[in-house]
Amino acid sequence: MSTFEVQRAADPQTGGPTAAPPAETRAGGRPGLGRVAFLLPAGLSLLAGLDAALLLLDLPAPVTSERLPLVHGVLLVLGFVGTLIALERAVALRRPAGFAAPALLGLGGLLLLSPAPLWVGRTALVLGAAALVGVYVPLWRRQADESVLVQALGAVLATGGALLWLGGAAVPALLPWLVGFLVLTIGGERLELARLAMGPTAGPTLVGLAAALCAGVVASLLWPEPGTVLLGAALLAFGGWLAVHDVARRTVRSHGLPRYMAACMLAGYSWLGVAGAVWLTGGPAAAGVAYDAVVHAVMLGFTISMVMAHAPVILPAVLRRPLPYHPLLWLPVVLLHGSLVLRVWVGDALGVDAAWRTGSVLNIASVLLFAGLVVWRTSGSSRRPTKEPR
Repeated sequence: MSTFEVQRAADPQTGGPTAAPPAETRAGGRPGLGRVAFLLPAGLSLLAGLDAALLLLDLPAPVTSERLPLVHGVLLVLGFVGTLIALERAVALRRPAGFAAPALLGLGGLLLLSPAPLWVGRTALVLGAAALVGVYVPLWRRQADESVLVQALGAVLATGGALLWLGGAAVPALLPWLVGFLVLTIGGERLELARLAMGPTAGPTLVGLAAALCAGVVASLLWPEPGTVLLGAALLAFGGWLAVHDVARRTVRSHGLPRYMAACMLAGYSWLGVAGAVWLTGGPAAAGVAYDAVVHAVMLGFTISMVMAHAPVILPAVLRRPLPYHPLLWLPVVLLHGSLVLRVWVGDALGVDAAWRTGSVLNIASVLLFAGLVVWRTSGSSRRPTKEPR
């Protein structure tokens, strides 16, 4: 999800980058072990967030802590996904200062898990999100592209959400800001990778939709009822435009990796529509089934599905280690979306508690299964990856 050496040379089958391996990897260069160190805090945040999910379900968990349920959502969004995004952007920037963003976000996640006062971890997350905004400044100077602008707006929303949390706002009040961060970042990256398939007006259109989404996020804080309706409409428009114009609509009829990536992306756009519809028709969702549906439709159905889609082309660029496609990668995808249907449609919408609880546990299992498959495929392959981003 970045600007690769062969700028805009997206694979027409996947919407991802295509490039030859860099000289250092062709010559037998080692994996990016230093970059793996940035992934460790992200991995711990993920595991802790999943542990907290078990605690929130009143189920046995490996680690029992009163703090974990309080930081569950922010830990997964900023500590896990935020660190991954910041690391990829730092690699794209190719400047040591860029790594301050993933370092601070990862540190923030670790501090949330430590005995340190919560404000210490919250402060680190604010600094990390602000550093991520700073990363986009030289990227914009390098190439004043609409995709960079959309992603930068997402980083601004992440910073706003982190500041609100530092100021004492309740986590449900942060939800629109965190959703905006994830949606704009991923949407901007899809524009970056698949622009040729989206048409010449794609950039300005997506910037306009991104501005509307930002307006909805701010309005939902100032005027919750009408603001949330606006946010829901903007989210539906943003996700719907991507679903219609993304190359995934064509490549889903292909085979192998292109079909896998396309299916993950289209499923993700569908869950984005679910979240937008809930906000549009139901207004603010601060608790209960509506809140649960929005949170997990975006965080799992959209975000994790997009992570699953892009991992085979992004992780090799960041870590200099290949992640070869294997049909087994379909298993966590099917499990993720099937369990979300059980959780959201049967559990939340129909009020079947057993379905909600079962779907929630299977959500966790799908993420762990995908993580295990990624470790297996990256550690067991000797092929060299695609060229890393700049």
